[in-house]
Amino acid sequence: MAVHVLAVLAYKEGDRVTSALLAASINTNPVIVRRLLLALQRAKLVETGKGAGSGSRLSRSPGRINLAQIYRAVEDCEPFATPSRKPNTACPVGHCIRRTLDKVFASAESALERDLEKTTLAGVITAVQASGNCTRKKGH
Repeated sequence: MAVHVLAVLAYKEGDRVTSALLAASINTNPVIVRRLLLALQRAKLVETGKGAGSGSRLSRSPGRINLAQIYRAVEDCEPFATPSRKPNTACPVGHCIRRTLDKVFASAESALERDLEKTTLAGVITAVQASGNCTRKKGH
């Protein structure tokens, strides 16, 4: 959803966009979009104004925002988390499974972020426009 929001903002080329328009594009409630915008604002990816005639826009060019930055801005939990319940340490597997999986999961998350860093928001917009189904509409 965050990439979708930022893609709409990039597509609008600096024009301020309301949470209502963003919510309509995503097909969700504006309250959800406003919460998402807060996280993106904390990460310094968007600027958001308040009041009538305000809205949000990117804080920098789409070529300077990559998907890893977006991922880090909105993901508040580990993608590969171990269960909260501790395994039986008397079991030969339970004794060391967490340490083993923590290493594997840390490596997987690092690989995910490295891969996401290779794609910019500008690249996403280019791919969307190249699909041929995307035309700039007045309301969207």
